[in-house]
Amino acid sequence: MAENTQIVEYESNGEMVKISPTMIKRYLVSGGGNVSDGEVMMFMSLCRYQHLNPFLREAYLIKYGSNDPATIVTGKDVFTKRANADPRYKGKKAGIIVIKKDGAVEEREGTMVLPNETIVGGWAKIFIDGKEDEYQSVGFDEYAGRKKDGSLNSQWAKKPATMIRKVAVVQALREAFPDRFQGLYAQEEFQNVSDVKLDTEKVVADEIKENANTVDFDEDNIIDVEPTDTADKQSEELPPFMQSEES
Repeated sequence: MAENTQIVEYESNGEMVKISPTMIKRYLVSGGGNVSDGEVMMFMSLCRYQHLNPFLREAYLIKYGSNDPATIVTGKDVFTKRANADPRYKGKKAGIIVIKKDGAVEEREGTMVLPNETIVGGWAKIFIDGKEDEYQSVGFDEYAGRKKDGSLNSQWAKKPATMIRKVAVVQALREAFPDRFQGLYAQEEFQNVSDVKLDTEKVVADEIKENANTVDFDEDNIIDVEPTDTADKQSEELPPFMQSEES
């Protein structure tokens, strides 16, 4: 049986999701590059392991050039929904780190930046029932998306405080609840994907209703992807600053 006809089936948010390499390559890749079979299988395995529905944009693949590695990005709402659904989660505080006009460094809640101030980072604290709070801070220059000429791309130029704060929140959540967020990375954590227009949902809405979750597939084509090492494999392909100390 050809690999691109194989179907992976799993449950996500109370619904059955069925995806295949063909569906992914045809509808769920942004950026213009040609993804490899290995990258597609890794994406399918991560979606199954973390119960993500790519047709609802909970996860998607981005690849610019055929020689560049693909990036697996988690949808923006996944982190908030999963945190709120965990009884251990007791809220958060988050903000930015700025250098003020007088040269003093201030850790400030929220995203307010005053004139003559420079954003140098973001921070987040996650409150966990029965455990010590999880605090993370991140540097602006390490994550800010930039163009080839070194200038900030449109997203980071328009909303620098919002973007770096989001990076800090996501990293703090991943450290606080590794069982819920292992292997999941937000768009803001990747420097080269923030300007990609992700219009997948609009393109495939009708196709999903007709094929993704309602068509009866041949049981012989449904494959059972073993998810246990998915996060480790993805971690090995991430930039060094995004790999955990254990990887």
